[in-house]
Amino acid sequence: MRRSPDEIAKMRKAGRVVAEMHERIRDAVRPGVTTLQLDAIGREVIERNGARSNFLNYHGFPAVICASPNSMIVHGIPNDDPLEDGDIISIDCGAIIQGYHGDAAHTWPVGTISPDAEKLLQVTEESLWAGIAQMRDGNRISDIGHAVQTVAEGAGYSVVREYVGHAIGTAMHEKPEVPNYGLPGRGPKLRVGNVFAVEPMVNMGGPETQVLPDGWGVVTRDGSLSAHFEHSIAITDDGPEVLTVP
Repeated sequence: MRRSPDEIAKMRKAGRVVAEMHERIRDAVRPGVTTLQLDAIGREVIERNGARSNFLNYHGFPAVICASPNSMIVHGIPNDDPLEDGDIISIDCGAIIQGYHGDAAHTWPVGTISPDAEKLLQVTEESLWAGIAQMRDGNRISDIGHAVQTVAEGAGYSVVREYVGHAIGTAMHEKPEVPNYGLPGRGPKLRVGNVFAVEPMVNMGGPETQVLPDGWGVVTRDGSLSAHFEHSIAITDDGPEVLTVP
Protein backbone atom coordinates (compact mmCIF):
# COMPACT_ATOMS: atom_id res chain seq x y z
CA MET A 1 0.00 0.00 0.00
CA ARG A 2 1.22 3.49 -0.85
CA ARG A 3 0.80 6.00 1.96
CA SER A 4 0.01 9.67 1.37
CA PRO A 5 2.28 12.45 2.67
CA ASP A 6 -0.31 13.13 5.39
CA GLU A 7 -0.28 9.49 6.47
CA ILE A 8 3.52 9.41 6.53
CA ALA A 9 3.52 12.59 8.63
CA LYS A 10 1.41 10.79 11.24
CA MET A 11 3.74 7.79 11.10
CA ARG A 12 6.68 10.15 11.57
CA LYS A 13 5.06 11.40 14.79
CA ALA A 14 4.56 7.83 16.00
CA GLY A 15 8.13 7.02 15.04
CA ARG A 16 9.50 9.88 17.11
CA VAL A 17 7.69 8.53 20.17
CA VAL A 18 9.30 5.14 19.51
CA ALA A 19 12.69 6.82 19.15
CA GLU A 20 12.24 8.56 22.49
CA MET A 21 11.30 5.26 24.12
CA HIS A 22 14.55 3.76 22.85
CA GLU A 23 16.64 6.75 23.95
CA ARG A 24 15.23 6.68 27.45
CA ILE A 25 15.54 2.91 27.76
CA ARG A 26 19.10 2.93 26.38
CA ASP A 27 20.10 5.49 29.02
CA ALA A 28 18.65 3.26 31.77
CA VAL A 29 20.28 -0.01 30.69
CA ARG A 30 22.94 -1.03 33.21
CA PRO A 31 23.77 -4.02 35.41
CA GLY A 32 21.11 -4.52 38.08
CA VAL A 33 18.19 -2.96 36.22
CA THR A 34 15.25 -5.22 35.40
CA THR A 35 13.38 -5.36 32.14
CA LEU A 36 10.17 -4.59 34.03
CA GLN A 37 11.78 -1.29 35.02
CA LEU A 38 12.63 -0.67 31.36
CA ASP A 39 9.04 -1.43 30.43
CA ALA A 40 7.86 1.20 32.94
CA ILE A 41 10.06 3.77 31.20
CA GLY A 42 8.48 2.90 27.88
CA ARG A 43 5.00 3.25 29.35
CA GLU A 44 5.82 6.70 30.72
CA VAL A 45 7.04 7.94 27.33
CA ILE A 46 3.92 6.65 25.58
CA GLU A 47 1.56 8.23 28.11
CA ARG A 48 3.39 11.58 28.15
CA ASN A 49 3.18 11.83 24.38
CA GLY A 50 -0.51 10.96 24.20
CA ALA A 51 0.25 7.81 22.22
CA ARG A 52 -0.91 4.23 22.55
CA SER A 53 1.18 1.07 22.66
CA ASN A 54 0.82 -1.33 19.77
CA PHE A 55 2.54 -4.10 21.76
CA LEU A 56 0.42 -4.07 24.93
CA ASN A 57 -2.36 -6.69 24.66
CA TYR A 58 -1.31 -7.61 21.10
CA HIS A 59 -2.55 -11.22 21.00
CA GLY A 60 -2.39 -10.99 24.80
CA PHE A 61 1.18 -9.67 25.15
CA PRO A 62 1.43 -8.14 28.65
CA ALA A 63 3.92 -5.27 28.15
CA VAL A 64 4.78 -2.24 25.98
CA ILE A 65 8.27 -3.55 25.13
CA CYS A 66 9.69 -6.90 24.13
CA ALA A 67 12.91 -7.42 26.13
CA SER A 68 15.09 -10.26 24.83
CA PRO A 69 18.48 -10.85 26.47
CA ASN A 70 21.47 -12.75 25.11
CA SER A 71 20.30 -15.89 23.26
CA MET A 72 16.69 -14.69 23.13
CA ILE A 73 15.96 -13.42 19.63
CA VAL A 74 12.58 -11.69 20.00
CA HIS A 75 9.32 -11.41 21.96
CA GLY A 76 10.76 -11.62 25.49
CA ILE A 77 8.30 -10.73 28.25
CA PRO A 78 9.76 -8.19 30.73
CA ASN A 79 10.44 -9.64 34.18
CA ASP A 80 12.12 -9.01 37.54
CA ASP A 81 15.45 -10.66 36.67
CA PRO A 82 18.26 -8.07 36.93
CA LEU A 83 20.47 -7.62 33.90
CA GLU A 84 24.11 -8.55 34.45
CA ASP A 85 27.36 -7.01 33.29
CA GLY A 86 28.27 -8.48 29.91
CA ASP A 87 24.68 -9.17 28.83
CA ILE A 88 23.15 -7.81 25.66
CA ILE A 89 19.48 -6.84 25.64
CA SER A 90 17.26 -6.46 22.56
CA ILE A 91 14.41 -3.99 23.04
CA ASP A 92 11.56 -3.92 20.52
CA CYS A 93 8.74 -1.41 20.97
CA GLY A 94 6.19 0.65 19.12
CA ALA A 95 3.60 3.40 19.37
CA ILE A 96 0.39 4.54 17.71
CA ILE A 97 -0.44 8.20 16.95
CA GLN A 98 -3.77 9.09 15.30
CA GLY A 99 -4.20 5.48 14.21
CA TYR A 100 -0.75 5.13 12.58
CA HIS A 101 2.06 2.91 13.82
CA GLY A 102 5.79 3.11 14.46
CA ASP A 103 7.99 0.12 15.31
CA ALA A 104 11.72 -0.17 16.02
CA ALA A 105 14.23 -2.37 17.83
CA HIS A 106 17.77 -1.94 19.13
CA THR A 107 20.17 -4.25 20.94
CA TRP A 108 22.08 -2.55 23.75
CA PRO A 109 25.17 -3.64 25.70
CA VAL A 110 24.80 -4.06 29.46
CA GLY A 111 27.97 -2.74 31.09
CA THR A 112 31.08 -4.08 29.39
CA ILE A 113 30.45 -6.74 26.78
CA SER A 114 32.86 -9.08 25.02
CA PRO A 115 34.51 -8.13 21.71
CA ASP A 116 32.55 -10.95 20.06
CA ALA A 117 29.26 -9.50 21.31
CA GLU A 118 30.30 -6.01 20.22
CA LYS A 119 31.00 -7.28 16.73
CA LEU A 120 27.61 -9.04 16.56
CA LEU A 121 25.82 -5.79 17.44
CA GLN A 122 27.88 -3.80 14.96
CA VAL A 123 27.32 -6.21 12.08
CA THR A 124 23.59 -6.58 12.75
CA GLU A 125 23.09 -2.82 12.72
CA GLU A 126 25.20 -2.56 9.56
CA SER A 127 23.01 -5.19 7.93
CA LEU A 128 19.93 -3.11 8.75
CA TRP A 129 21.39 -0.02 7.09
CA ALA A 130 22.46 -2.08 4.08
CA GLY A 131 18.84 -3.19 3.70
CA ILE A 132 17.54 0.36 4.14
CA ALA A 133 19.88 1.56 1.37
CA GLN A 134 17.99 -0.68 -1.07
CA MET A 135 14.66 0.99 -0.33
CA ARG A 136 14.34 3.03 -3.50
CA ASP A 137 11.54 3.34 -6.02
CA GLY A 138 11.79 0.55 -8.59
CA ASN A 139 13.87 -1.87 -6.56
CA ARG A 140 12.36 -5.19 -5.48
CA ILE A 141 11.43 -6.21 -1.97
CA SER A 142 13.96 -9.07 -2.01
CA ASP A 143 16.77 -6.56 -2.61
CA ILE A 144 16.34 -5.51 1.03
CA GLY A 145 16.74 -9.00 2.45
CA HIS A 146 19.57 -9.88 0.08
CA ALA A 147 21.55 -6.89 1.34
CA VAL A 148 20.89 -7.85 4.98
CA GLN A 149 21.92 -11.45 4.37
CA THR A 150 25.06 -10.47 2.48
CA VAL A 151 26.35 -8.35 5.37
CA ALA A 152 25.38 -10.78 8.15
CA GLU A 153 26.59 -13.98 6.52
CA GLY A 154 29.67 -12.21 5.19
CA ALA A 155 30.71 -11.73 8.82
CA GLY A 156 30.18 -15.41 9.61
CA TYR A 157 26.77 -15.08 11.27
CA SER A 158 23.37 -16.55 10.41
CA VAL A 159 20.07 -14.84 9.67
CA VAL A 160 16.84 -15.96 11.35
CA ARG A 161 14.34 -17.24 8.76
CA GLU A 162 11.13 -17.78 10.76
CA TYR A 163 10.69 -14.13 11.75
CA VAL A 164 10.75 -11.28 9.23
CA GLY A 165 10.04 -7.60 8.67
CA HIS A 166 6.75 -6.27 7.35
CA ALA A 167 4.82 -3.41 5.88
CA ILE A 168 3.41 -1.04 8.50
CA GLY A 169 0.71 1.63 8.56
CA THR A 170 -2.71 1.52 10.21
CA ALA A 171 -1.74 -1.90 11.58
CA MET A 172 1.61 -2.88 13.01
CA HIS A 173 2.00 -5.93 10.79
CA GLU A 174 0.81 -5.52 7.22
CA LYS A 175 1.59 -7.35 3.98
CA PRO A 176 3.94 -7.88 2.30
CA GLU A 177 6.52 -9.46 4.57
CA VAL A 178 10.17 -8.38 4.29
CA PRO A 179 12.48 -11.40 4.76
CA ASN A 180 16.07 -10.81 5.85
CA TYR A 181 17.41 -13.20 3.22
CA GLY A 182 16.91 -14.21 -0.40
CA LEU A 183 17.99 -13.64 -3.96
CA PRO A 184 17.86 -10.08 -5.31
CA GLY A 185 15.36 -8.87 -7.90
CA ARG A 186 12.39 -10.87 -6.63
CA GLY A 187 8.97 -9.96 -5.27
CA PRO A 188 6.91 -6.76 -5.48
CA LYS A 189 8.45 -3.56 -6.75
CA LEU A 190 9.12 -0.87 -4.17
CA ARG A 191 7.20 2.34 -4.75
CA VAL A 192 7.21 5.85 -3.32
CA GLY A 193 4.78 5.84 -0.38
CA ASN A 194 5.53 2.28 0.73
CA VAL A 195 6.43 2.02 4.42
CA PHE A 196 8.20 -1.03 5.81
CA ALA A 197 9.62 -2.15 9.14
CA VAL A 198 12.94 -3.80 8.31
CA GLU A 199 14.32 -5.88 11.19
CA PRO A 200 17.36 -8.14 10.87
CA MET A 201 17.64 -10.82 13.56
CA VAL A 202 21.19 -12.16 13.40
CA ASN A 203 22.61 -15.10 15.38
CA MET A 204 26.22 -15.70 16.29
CA GLY A 205 25.64 -19.44 15.74
CA GLY A 206 23.08 -21.27 13.65
CA PRO A 207 19.77 -19.85 12.41
CA GLU A 208 17.54 -22.41 14.15
CA THR A 209 15.06 -21.12 16.73
CA GLN A 210 12.70 -22.43 19.37
CA VAL A 211 9.82 -20.89 21.32
CA LEU A 212 9.91 -20.88 25.12
CA PRO A 213 7.14 -22.55 27.16
CA ASP A 214 5.55 -19.12 27.82
CA GLY A 215 4.58 -19.12 24.13
CA TRP A 216 6.31 -15.79 23.47
CA GLY A 217 10.08 -15.72 23.89
CA VAL A 218 12.04 -17.08 20.92
CA VAL A 219 15.62 -18.26 21.53
CA THR A 220 18.46 -19.61 19.44
CA ARG A 221 18.35 -23.39 19.49
CA ASP A 222 22.12 -23.64 19.99
CA GLY A 223 22.21 -21.05 22.79
CA SER A 224 24.28 -18.57 20.79
CA LEU A 225 23.87 -14.81 21.15
CA SER A 226 21.37 -13.00 18.93
CA ALA A 227 20.97 -9.32 18.03
CA HIS A 228 17.96 -7.46 16.62
CA PHE A 229 17.80 -4.03 14.99
CA GLU A 230 14.75 -2.48 13.32
CA HIS A 231 13.49 0.80 11.90
CA SER A 232 10.29 1.87 10.19
CA ILE A 233 11.15 3.43 6.82
CA ALA A 234 9.16 5.31 4.17
CA ILE A 235 10.21 5.28 0.53
CA THR A 236 10.27 8.83 -0.83
CA ASP A 237 11.26 10.46 -4.12
CA ASP A 238 14.63 11.09 -2.50
CA GLY A 239 15.08 7.52 -1.26
CA PRO A 240 14.47 5.99 2.18
CA GLU A 241 13.37 8.12 5.13
CA VAL A 242 13.80 6.49 8.53
CA LEU A 243 10.75 7.43 10.58
CA THR A 244 11.82 5.97 13.95
CA VAL A 245 14.60 8.44 14.74
CA PRO A 246 14.44 11.50 17.02
